[in-house]
Amino acid sequence: MKTMSEFHPSYLINAAAYAAAGVLLFILVFLALDRMIPHGLRRQIVEEKNVALAVLIGLMSIAVGLIIASAFH
Repeated sequence: MKTMSEFHPSYLINAAAYAAAGVLLFILVFLALDRMIPHGLRRQIVEEKNVALAVLIGLMSIAVGLIIASAFH
C-alpha cells in the first residue's frame, strides 16, 4: 500500500490526461453517432419524444464509456 510520501504529482497529471482523452473520445463517438441517425438525435428524442431511441442512446453511451475506460486501464 502506498502512502502519501510516495505520491508524485505526475500521477495526478496522468490521471487528468487519461480522463480528458476519454471524455474527448466519448464526445467524438457521440457526434459520429449523431451524424449516423438520419433525423438527428435531438429532434427524435426531444421533439418527437422517442423514448426507445433515448434508452438506446443511453445504453450505448454506457457501453462506449466502459470500452474507453477498459482501454485506458
